[in-house]
Amino acid sequence: MAELWIGNIEDATTDDEIKSFLCRYGFPPFDTIQRVEGTGERPAVVLGFNDVGAHVLHALQPRVHNMFWKNRTLVAQVVPERDES
Repeated sequence: MAELWIGNIEDATTDDEIKSFLCRYGFPPFDTIQRVEGTGERPAVVLGFNDVGAHVLHALQPRVHNMFWKNRTLVAQVVPERDES
């Protein structure tokens, strides 16, 4: 599973708003979402894509990295693959 971390998400943003936003910029729909509170100033989400390779997310990531959305500048990073064995 490939994962995309998006930081500085507006706290009140719904899962559907995130999915719609990303699909507008060519991302496939994500399969899982995990909210990361952090210190509370810059909430983030980790999105899981079951049928998408990390190389696809690397190609799409520049489309939304540093984009200004909902009064915040987003930070998007592809999460390195983890060995879960």
